[in-house]
Amino acid sequence: MLLNSLVLTLVPMLFQNQMNPVLRSEFIYNVDITPSCHAATIVETKSGSILAAWFGGTHESHRDVTIYLSRLESGTWTYPKSVADGKVGNSQFACYNPVLFQPERGPLLLFYKIGTGPQTWWGKMTSSSDDGHTWLTPHDLPKGLWGPIKNKPIEFEGAILCPSSSEAYGWRVHFESTRDFGKTWDRTTEVNDGKTIAAIQPSILKMGGEHLRAIGRTQQGRIFSVDSQDGGTTWGEMTLTELPNPNSGTDAVTLKDGRHVLVYNRSTTHRTPLNVAISSDAQHWKDVVILEDQPGEYSYPAVIQTNDGLVHIVYTWHRTRIRHVVLDPMKLAG
Repeated sequence: MLLNSLVLTLVPMLFQNQMNPVLRSEFIYNVDITPSCHAATIVETKSGSILAAWFGGTHESHRDVTIYLSRLESGTWTYPKSVADGKVGNSQFACYNPVLFQPERGPLLLFYKIGTGPQTWWGKMTSSSDDGHTWLTPHDLPKGLWGPIKNKPIEFEGAILCPSSSEAYGWRVHFESTRDFGKTWDRTTEVNDGKTIAAIQPSILKMGGEHLRAIGRTQQGRIFSVDSQDGGTTWGEMTLTELPNPNSGTDAVTLKDGRHVLVYNRSTTHRTPLNVAISSDAQHWKDVVILEDQPGEYSYPAVIQTNDGLVHIVYTWHRTRIRHVVLDPMKLAG
């Protein structure tokens, strides 16, 4: 009887562990680097190194806020170091929303913003040829361009296509692209009026062929969706999905097998819970993992799939830490 009881107890536990898609969940750092942190980004470099960056300082918009970076080495995250700041002559501005991106060819790129807030900030970028150990002197993006505003670009037909947005005249989404690593740029017009749907911070999904879909944050309590049928040159009408959004950042990625993964706050009012959903058509989504569901803020996720097929997610944890989670996509049933 005792043996049978032990088997009945252990078998469900073993099955549960085999089916659990969460392979790793940890803080990137456990010491007080800065009083506040936010807006993490993650990338895999050409050599296979995994890097994460975020902004940190006294609080968001404080002029001491700079961009911090850590790398995953031998299974451990390195001590974060500041790699970019908001110094302009004798003035000091806050840094915002870093985005790391590794093109198939060319250097590792880091985009970020500096200023006093989203209405006044401007885009900066720099690059690294040694996996982020050293960086070139940052330079300003052309006026009216911000680069990827929160979420990673995609490469499409030789161009780096950046999901972007602006907030000075209503929340409006647009897209920027470069074919020469930021020397020259093309920009679409805004794809929404900022009134009917006030939207920012898109993520781009690959739907097949030249069909792209962007989804992201709104002030209307739901995630938006907008499609391009020509590789991002022009975009159709923006609509609201059925997915809730509490006016907080989301991120999404198209996996190698064609499925799409979305990380978002499943709420219209709070930045908790933080969920992972999966979809085969980027229209009908199934929640498959709850990353956080306790009171507090768990927000601004970034998600990538690395060359080994695993899914890596980073996000803000209570504005005091950055958390890193690794998922096995083969266990994301949807």
